[in-house]
Amino acid sequence: MLQSMTGFGSSRLDADQYTISVEIRSLNSKSMDLSVRLPRFLAEQEYEVRNLLTKSLVRGKVSICIDFSRNKAQRTQNSINKELLQAYYRELEEAADLVGAEKQDLFRLALQMPDVMQQEQAEDEAGDTVWSVVQPLVQEALESINTFRADEGKALTTEIMSYIDRIRILLAEIEKRDPVRMEHIRNRIKSHLTEISASESFDQNRFEQEMIYFMEKLDIAEEKVRLINHLHYFTETVYLPEPTGKKLGFISQEIGREINTIGSKANDAVIQRYVVEMKEELEKIKEQINNIL
Repeated sequence: MLQSMTGFGSSRLDADQYTISVEIRSLNSKSMDLSVRLPRFLAEQEYEVRNLLTKSLVRGKVSICIDFSRNKAQRTQNSINKELLQAYYRELEEAADLVGAEKQDLFRLALQMPDVMQQEQAEDEAGDTVWSVVQPLVQEALESINTFRADEGKALTTEIMSYIDRIRILLAEIEKRDPVRMEHIRNRIKSHLTEISASESFDQNRFEQEMIYFMEKLDIAEEKVRLINHLHYFTETVYLPEPTGKKLGFISQEIGREINTIGSKANDAVIQRYVVEMKEELEKIKEQINNIL
């Protein structure tokens, strides 16, 4: 079954100490074009993240963003600069002795002096420890985006197969028209045969050879057979379990060649109109294939 290259998947964990969110987005691309945004302390895990995404998503313009943020209560922690506290306390004590002031509030005052109480940013947890939590979230986001891609692929399958069915219908109309076309060609040849045969330079053998060559050039039987075979192959490929976008692109090229050849050999206005409609359907198919994995 077809899968779209366009998709979005996300996961989130809200813990007491921190919040982790993972978002993965993908658009169509001829190859894997991957952009990774990680917290600094997960830099060592970037290679593993890239491997996970490449293996799971195969192809597309893919971006992943992993965000790690601590809850407000956990972001900072207080510490006391003990040496500075002692220095302030001694100075306050000396000043109190100098003026004969009470000393019972000296500790509180020293504690309130500049730079005694320090707020330090909590150190990031070790990358390996956090990665053990992040990795399942990445897997969850991958499952989410693959589900999105599969759902989009179902819609694309229905749309593309409607175009293929339309080409089959038009080919059937060409099949019905072909005997009429050939009869018209024969009648035109017969109408000129008397005039041609009356010429003194008329060569019967050469004429028959050229007529055989001419009729072969107008015959589209092989092209019709090859076209219906390509349509069958396209349909079989659509429902294969593995990614088939590139293969379908190649089959579409072969379908286009047969349609073009039928158009160039038909020499019939009605069939030419059918050929134009077939080309329109094929262009719709090619446009959708650009977004297929």
